Amino acid sequence: MAETLRVARLFFVLLVLVTTGRWLMGTFGVPYEKGHHVFSIVILTMFACLFYGAFTRRWLDYRLIQAVLLGVVMGLAGQVLILVLTAFSYVFGLETYFNHPTALNSPEALSFGKAMGVRLGGLIGNSIGAGITTALGWALGGLLPKK
Repeated sequence: MAETLRVARLFFVLLVLVTTGRWLMGTFGVPYEKGHHVFSIVILTMFACLFYGAFTRRWLDYRLIQAVLLGVVMGLAGQVLILVLTAFSYVFGLETYFNHPTALNSPEALSFGKAMGVRLGGLIGNSIGAGITTALGWALGGLLPKK
């Protein structure tokens, strides 16, 4: 696991930067409809999974299961961050991109419990999706030149 975390260091730095940008846009009042796409944790995670899957196969000689584990760890990290910041937004009564109804796939505001249920579903589903995306990246890694 230590090796997985070491390899994913760049992703974690980018995750902090994107999350900070997303948080600031929401708290400084940029309307969700105008700014939600600028800093997307899920999109960052999916692109990172594709690239990490490809590059770790070709240049670090990762087996498929190693790459998928890396992707699931990155997916979990992003989703745990989303879950925590959603809870933080509700607990402190803040209007952020993390508790906006559209971000929670709802036409109207959700209660804390329902929002956490949505986020737990995302934690499971998006972590699995990250693993699948990493496997796809790993498969495409064969197209990269050798070391």
